[in-house]
Amino acid sequence: MSTSLLSGRFGLAILIDPDRSSAAGAEELVRRAAGEGAVLVLLGNSFGPAGEGGELAARLKRAAPELPLVQFPAMASQLNADVDAVLLLSLVSGRNAQYLIEEHVRAVPFFERHPHVQAISTAYCLVDGGHVTSVESVSQTRPLPADKPEVAAAHLRAAALIGMHAAYLDAGSGASRAIAPAIVRAARAAWAGPLLVGGGIRSADSVRTAREAGADLVVVGGALEEGGTRVVRDLAMAARA
Repeated sequence: MSTSLLSGRFGLAILIDPDRSSAAGAEELVRRAAGEGAVLVLLGNSFGPAGEGGELAARLKRAAPELPLVQFPAMASQLNADVDAVLLLSLVSGRNAQYLIEEHVRAVPFFERHPHVQAISTAYCLVDGGHVTSVESVSQTRPLPADKPEVAAAHLRAAALIGMHAAYLDAGSGASRAIAPAIVRAARAAWAGPLLVGGGIRSADSVRTAREAGADLVVVGGALEEGGTRVVRDLAMAARA
């Protein structure tokens, strides 16, 4: 696998949703996250262009230039040249061609115009988190079962066979439970590249559990929206375990 700015990076990744965060609040959060040891900022949501996403990317880079800023896009029309990289997500847990290849084709002109933005081929696996989440609703795909580690592992093994670089296991925004450690362990056994895990992770204990099960990067968004900057330190310390 080729290298990317995800390679060799371990710890807490904070997810900023431009539709659920004020610009000032997001700037304060990323500054605090950088100081407390977070290793990555993800910017995006599952709905596409809205809110202050375009302007916000530049503001976040100025607020914490030492933290890589990676876009988590819903669609090609959302791509932003002010980020360091884009998770070029292929929803391998679903069978909707729009999110397997169509949006990627639409993204080609963007990457041709902005060669400084790194495209990170990412196998995106939605895992049942107990509720119908935004990703499931928008993509019109069913999540993988929460109690069948072998199914998640097979999807990631297939993604590895076709040469994808990173993998992202996500229970989705609004999940009532985090992805079970057994799923993460099975994914880790099947996947040699960078592994991100997110969705339903709201405490230092759940961050630590995901890391100990094999996640390289633990993605937290909702807990930061609810708890603000005061919870960043505990989450970042847990992710360094």
